[in-house]
Amino acid sequence: MSENPTVDAEALREEVKDKYRAVAAEPGGTYHFHTGRTAAKRLGYDDAVVDPLPDAAVESFAGVGNPFELRTLEKGEKIVDIGAGAGFDCFVAASQVGPGGQVVGIDMTDEMLVKSRATAAAMGAGNVEFRKGLIEDMPVEDGWADVVISNGVINLCPDKKHIFGEIMRVLRPGGTLQFADIANGKSVPASAIADIDLWTS
Repeated sequence: MSENPTVDAEALREEVKDKYRAVAAEPGGTYHFHTGRTAAKRLGYDDAVVDPLPDAAVESFAGVGNPFELRTLEKGEKIVDIGAGAGFDCFVAASQVGPGGQVVGIDMTDEMLVKSRATAAAMGAGNVEFRKGLIEDMPVEDGWADVVISNGVINLCPDKKHIFGEIMRVLRPGGTLQFADIANGKSVPASAIADIDLWTS
């Protein structure tokens, strides 16, 4: 974790957008990560939850783990999913919190937002909303969320300290962070930190 990131954050953001535009448009394409139902199966998602979901809700999923393994969400909870993509984890969350709960997915990629919103409408998922925004500056009021979830997104942001501060801002006191991600316990050379291709591959 670097308090003074040396990567060009804006250039990295655009590279990430490009990659996930492709996943939204061509979910069956070849990527350096698993996607869709195959990925969900490998990561241990409950078949009883995933199987009934329409293909549009699952096919662009590109997570690295299963944040729901940490704790099943409770009925009525308010959830924020950061880097929600096409909404797969939001739809899983919605099934757990029920109609009395609320799920807000945040993503910066227009193509993912078009897909997630259309899928939510087709599913009649009235307790799920998708907002455009950055996880560095979430369009969520202070202390709104009972739980923040994230799946393979924090690792793509250079200023982790800022991200965790923003997560704490939107969580209510005593709220929960449930996330799955890629972590590196060793020092990373400055030349590697500055290499955008290494961040996205």
